[in-house]
Amino acid sequence: MRMNCSVFRSQRKDYTYLYLAEGRTLEELPTELLAAFGTPEFVIGLELSPTRKLASEDVEEVMSHLNELGYYLQLPPGDQEGDLI
Repeated sequence: MRMNCSVFRSQRKDYTYLYLAEGRTLEELPTELLAAFGTPEFVIGLELSPTRKLASEDVEEVMSHLNELGYYLQLPPGDQEGDLI
């Protein structure tokens, strides 16, 4: 299975990225998440597949979140989602 997504960088918190499933919009994200994340800056469009390697995330976990929620939040190592919002 393959899927496309867009990756955005947070201007507020270093090493924090938001993966957005193709066909989804930023306006569909939880308002608390967007408020904490700040203005998203587009970084790259990616095609994900189970065999693709990502620098610091498990691609299957990212794909699962994209299927279920429409987005995936990547935080710096050691941080938890509660640290952002």
